[in-house]
Amino acid sequence: MNIEEIRDYCLAKPGVTEDMPFGEDTLVFRVGEKLFLLTSLSQGDRFNVKCDPERAIELREQHTEVQPGYHMNKKHWNTVHTNGNLTRREICDMIDHSYDLVLKSLPKNIREQIK
Repeated sequence: MNIEEIRDYCLAKPGVTEDMPFGEDTLVFRVGEKLFLLTSLSQGDRFNVKCDPERAIELREQHTEVQPGYHMNKKHWNTVHTNGNLTRREICDMIDHSYDLVLKSLPKNIREQIK
């Protein structure tokens, strides 16, 4: 998946917004104002996603394209490289997992407004 496909995939999810709070090179996707994916526009072959800590370790062990989150809390974030052997489905699953984790962490009234 390239950056345009990732952007389209994220924006198709309910309640997702995008912004650039860290400068003109970093595109951020949020649900309920909480970050679930960020990527560099100049290095569009990778992105960071939130991940359950146990699953994060498993994914890193299974895929060389998945590494501890660059400039993020490495327990909860992975950097995913899209220029390797990961399938579109695997990449989408990681994005879905991140979105779902953040959505579940939102207050109930906000979750209900999003769905």
